[in-house]
Parts: sequence; structure tokens; C-alpha cells
Amino acid sequence: MGRTLSRDELRTLLDQVTRDITNEAGVVLRPLDGGEQAPGEDLYTVYITFNRGINSRLALCAGMSLFVRLARNITMMEDISPQDAEDVAKEYFNVLCGHILARLFPVTKVPARFSVPAFCPGQQVMEGFSENIILNFTSDQRERVQLTHYIPCSPPADAALE
Repeated sequence: MGRTLSRDELRTLLDQVTRDITNEAGVVLRPLDGGEQAPGEDLYTVYITFNRGINSRLALCAGMSLFVRLARNITMMEDISPQDAEDVAKEYFNVLCGHILARLFPVTKVPARFSVPAFCPGQQVMEGFSENIILNFTSDQRERVQLTHYIPCSPPADAALE
């Protein structure tokens, strides 16, 4: 029988996995203090919905420059189209979320799944969800990144995450 993670435990897990996976993709992230936000221009959001045991969403918002840089690092190609940046962002987020679930399972014992990542312009508002955890980062090239964990406005009683 698994247990529910506390909000602080989940925050730590999300922070560690996000920085580790992003670092492997050639972009170093460092946390920003709580007062600093992830504003910017030309923002895009990549997000997923966790389901089957974990009812929440996870979204990463950053400027297109970060997504282009990730695409260049991952594909090892200099010329990156907007479609290439979107495709790589979705695959990067797919890997990141897979690592999150891999770290959650030993604790929660919930064999959760998540949706195919979606990519859209702007900083998305998740209808029916409220912000649970917000992590702000800056990259080694001063790009701002925000990772937000959302929970349903009315969470189900059997949710594996707080």
C-alpha cells in the first residue's frame, strides 16, 4: 500500500526531476526565489494531464527561445523551425513527466498515466484546476521557466497527490 506525498515532498520531487532532465538536455536551471516570477514575451506552454490514479495537470511555460535551444541541443541541429521546437518540447516534456511518474510510483504505488503533451502559445489557464505548486527557474542563459502543478478545483477523495 502506497502513501500520499505531502505538498513539500511533491515540490522537491518536481524541482529535482525538472532540473535533472533539463540539464541532461543541455540547459541548466536554477530556482528563483518565491518573489520572482517567470514573465516574458513570446511565451508558450507545454502541458499534460495525469490520469488513472492521479488527477492533476502539469504545465511548463517558457519563451520560445528556451524551446528552440532545447531543440538545438537535443537534435544537434542549428536550423530549428517552429514546428521542430514544438515537437521537441512535447517529447522533452513526455520524458520529464515519465521520470516524475517513475519517481512517484515507489512511494504512491499508483500506476498512473498521462496524456500526450500539448503545446500552445501563451501561458495557459487550466479551466477547472487551481495552482497547487509553482516552481520558477532561470536558465544558464537567463531564460525564465515556470513549472506549475495543477489540481482539480474539487479533488476526488482517492487522489494520490495532495
